[in-house]
Amino acid sequence: METKPPLPPFTEDTARQKVRLAEDAWNSRDPARVVQVYSEDTRWRNRTEFPVGRAEVQRFLERKWARELDYRLIKELWACADNRIAVRFAYEFHDDAGQWFRAYGNENWEFNAQGLMLRRYASINDLPIAQAERKFFWPLGRRPDEHPGLSDLGL
Repeated sequence: METKPPLPPFTEDTARQKVRLAEDAWNSRDPARVVQVYSEDTRWRNRTEFPVGRAEVQRFLERKWARELDYRLIKELWACADNRIAVRFAYEFHDDAGQWFRAYGNENWEFNAQGLMLRRYASINDLPIAQAERKFFWPLGRRPDEHPGLSDLGL
């Protein structure tokens, strides 16, 4: 059976590792890569969508990144206990008309014993921003280790 370390029960250190791995995967904007950290029967709540299973999640992510262009994300651990992690995040993107947004949100994650995510409950709000208000500047892909996190940016 496949596993995705670190595995529960999570410590603060292993939860931080899990959060950074998730951030790195999402910043790849590769739906086929991202879905590999979710269980086959994963259940999500993301805004008004409720995908179930890897295939539905992959289709969701394909649609997401087709409309959220130049996407860059930062996640930060909020809390953890046993097989659950709470995360806060922000990401920036622009639409096909060139309007920039910063999305703010919280996620609650639940993992199985193999370290695959069973549940992802996300609450997200979008804020239109001017291009000059952007804070996430790095080449597309993984956020460099030296780039400030959410707390450092005052977000």
